[in-house]
Amino acid sequence: MAAPVTHYENFPVASLLCPPHLRQPIAAIYGFARTADDIADEGDATPAERLAALDAYREELRSVAAGHAPGTHRAAVFGPLQVAIVQHGLPTPLLEDLLSAFSQDVRKTAAGESYADRAELLDYCRRSANPVGRLLLHLYGVHDAQALAQSDAICSALQLINFWQDLSIDIPRGRHYLSDADCARHGVTRAQLATLQSTPATRQLIAGNARWARECMLQGLPLVHRLPGRAGWELRLVVQGGLRILDKVDALQGASLHTRPRLGKADWLRMLGRSLRM
Repeated sequence: MAAPVTHYENFPVASLLCPPHLRQPIAAIYGFARTADDIADEGDATPAERLAALDAYREELRSVAAGHAPGTHRAAVFGPLQVAIVQHGLPTPLLEDLLSAFSQDVRKTAAGESYADRAELLDYCRRSANPVGRLLLHLYGVHDAQALAQSDAICSALQLINFWQDLSIDIPRGRHYLSDADCARHGVTRAQLATLQSTPATRQLIAGNARWARECMLQGLPLVHRLPGRAGWELRLVVQGGLRILDKVDALQGASLHTRPRLGKADWLRMLGRSLRM
């Protein structure tokens, strides 16, 4: 059985709205991704140690996908994942894409590198976020090109929203997701961002990126009407959660550089109401 979700999340993961027969495979996918993300992020390992651990994690994925029994070290992750791969035919290249993105994060952070432009950032989203949506569509039996494109738009939007929500955390850790091109367009330097102080230029920079994320989300929004039953309602809440975070980023007017917006009980009630009207 996949481990329960224990990390704080803005968006529902394998919630009661999820079709019961899919809760375990969804939880298995989440556990795989969450554990890999922790390898890349948590603790005091060196970048080289993190990359080596992610390489070993990738080899374990390939091993269980080939039908070999999971090792004892991460059996709680790879045991349920192997069941999901066998029972549901999960496309493992999508799981490997996630690991590629996590490794990229480690490398870029270690080198103090940023993203040149939005196209490069979207390529990261293609591997860090979009695979999750495509895996879920696979479980729901939805495979057409339009649905996949809409799912990619939603997942990329959620990844971008996470960036703009976590500026106060990422920038001190040396993670730069506000692209070089956007910073240059608004006359903002990395040194200015490092102060975590809002200025008219940084407010415009963040507002522009929040608009971009909202546009991506709205491109994918029609997908909520394509998924059947509980899955569609789950996605409605996910979309509304992302849009509500953007509302909060906008309301902070650049102060998200030093204040992380979070969802509270009142926000969840608002999201539910908006979901019912979609």
